[in-house]
Amino acid sequence: MLTPVEQMLFILLAALAVASGLTGFAEMLRIIQRGEGKLHLEGLLRRAWNALAIYLTQRTTLKTRRVTSLFHVAVAWGFTLYFLVNLGDVLEAFLPDYVFLENTGLLVELYRLAADVLSVAVLVGVIYFIIRRWVLPARRQLTFHANVLLHPKVQAGAVGQDSLIVAVFILIHVGARFLGQSARIAASGPDLLQPFATLFSPLFAGTTADGLTLLIHGLWWVALGAILLFLPYFAQSKHAHLFMAPLNYLTRPERTSLGELEPINFEDEDREQFGAARLEHLPKTQIFDAFACIQCNRCQDVCPAYVTGKELSPSALEINKRYLIREQMTELAGGAESLHPLVGSVISESAVWACTSCGACIDICPVGNEPMFDIFDIRRDQVLVQGAFPAALQGAFNGMERQGNPWQQAAGDRFRWAIGLDFPVPTVAENPDFDVLYWVGCAASYDPRAQLTARALVKILHAAGVNFAVLGEQERCTGDAARRAGNEFLYSEMAAANVETLNAVQPPRIVVTCPHCYHNLAKEYHQFGGHYAVVHHTELIGELIQQGHLPVSAQPSQLPNVTFHDPCYLGRHNGILYAPRTVLSRLETPLVEMPRHGSSSFCCGAGGAQFWKEEEPGDQAVSVARYEEAKSTGAEILAVGCPFCMQMFQTAQSTVSGGPEIKDVAELIAERLVN
Repeated sequence: MLTPVEQMLFILLAALAVASGLTGFAEMLRIIQRGEGKLHLEGLLRRAWNALAIYLTQRTTLKTRRVTSLFHVAVAWGFTLYFLVNLGDVLEAFLPDYVFLENTGLLVELYRLAADVLSVAVLVGVIYFIIRRWVLPARRQLTFHANVLLHPKVQAGAVGQDSLIVAVFILIHVGARFLGQSARIAASGPDLLQPFATLFSPLFAGTTADGLTLLIHGLWWVALGAILLFLPYFAQSKHAHLFMAPLNYLTRPERTSLGELEPINFEDEDREQFGAARLEHLPKTQIFDAFACIQCNRCQDVCPAYVTGKELSPSALEINKRYLIREQMTELAGGAESLHPLVGSVISESAVWACTSCGACIDICPVGNEPMFDIFDIRRDQVLVQGAFPAALQGAFNGMERQGNPWQQAAGDRFRWAIGLDFPVPTVAENPDFDVLYWVGCAASYDPRAQLTARALVKILHAAGVNFAVLGEQERCTGDAARRAGNEFLYSEMAAANVETLNAVQPPRIVVTCPHCYHNLAKEYHQFGGHYAVVHHTELIGELIQQGHLPVSAQPSQLPNVTFHDPCYLGRHNGILYAPRTVLSRLETPLVEMPRHGSSSFCCGAGGAQFWKEEEPGDQAVSVARYEEAKSTGAEILAVGCPFCMQMFQTAQSTVSGGPEIKDVAELIAERLVN
């Protein structure tokens, strides 16, 4: 129980600390509100339940680094309980003869046990994190390549300093409270529901009753005073993720797929900025990301560009954003323009163009950050406003604009892939009552290697008796490369034209051999009025086999070992993981998985328009890293489900000796059709 003077002093200090803390969080909110778009609150109850479930289960944290993540779970749960613990301690200090949760039976017993156990869990967890950051070899996960652009304060070690401040605060706060409970037990006797505090109570053996009272009193002030001292710093620290991470999940967009991009309204005559040149040009939810970031670097661990030595670190991008904000937090909150452009302050020009749009950074992030979308918004500014982009992309842009394809090939050659087949491939003009439209895509139309996949698929469709058709020369590029490269205006024109064509023929179902075509037709064309039932060819092949329309056979002794590469825009972006494996299993083909597979698959390096430009400087080509991983399995065949993956691995194969043969899943099926 505090004396009246102490109570007045605590109230005064608490008021000052809370006011300062709230000022910091109010500035954070005003800075977030500077951004474009909105924070999403539609379906609030559903969103709140999802955010709460993620917070309590810590399932996004537990995706990787399992040991470290378990310590984080302990700290998160313990610190959450401490909101209740601190409330109880304050009430007991202010209300005469009051005991928190007294006469609540089992509830108070569970509370005391949980507070005791989780106090120790928090202390052990924080000590582990201190050792991990500054002692263990794993600390390398918390650093950056020398070529990655870092804010000067980050370069000088500000992240480590911030982490130390947060760690010391937690140790003092939780440690003082725990020792206070041990002192109470030393005064009153052992408590089976506080086993750890009882275990440490002999530390105070021999202390007089008055001494224990004074000690308990002092430790109360240390524990609660630590909060009052920390609150003014809270909004600036990484510890803000305690609140901001759940709120990030609560307010971020709900996309049709992991990588769905928001369109730009080019008919808005008042709009002067396209994309993001400065912090305030980013969408609100992406500014939010900087405050939610836990600075764990998990995103860079899975980033193909970073792993192969490029300048891109999605973690550095978010951390740099945060320190750019900290540099002028009050000014930004007041409406001032950010001092520095994004390119050159939060990310280098080379890093902007190194992103493969694989989405691994989004998928792995424990707090819901989406750094990939920052890069796309920066690319939009670079292309549409600055006119600054890799020269090699100009050819792809010109081809899409003039010939309807980035290969810069004549539209009249688009149907040449079907020449020489021993059955006709009907166009929609010849077969207007088709059941399935095969959207061939540019790669299978113009690239000789990908054409073999197209020919294999139509052989399968023909053998299964599928009533299908193609658009032929009416088909144009979906524009995926333009959108991912930042040329949103060209993409919107191509998408609108394709939607007009497709709506005219009203396809009951569309099958594609390219995951990028799948993604655009199925997940992004709805933005332009196109709503279609789209399947990947492995899904359709699986259906045909299951329905008995497609008998396949092979002698088990002749079957090679196969490993399957999950294309990013098939697996991670759109969740199609099992269909290719189901098809391969029908062949009774021995499947050997690569270490990184499924939604954790490593990129081939083609996405994000990388296929149309030179790869940014680094230690190794992304495609070579992935092909070497396929080789390490000992598989004789690397099965793919994307023409761009096929091409990237074909190139990598020329530099890696003894690697597996590369074939599309459709080719493996077509080779084993039973006549």
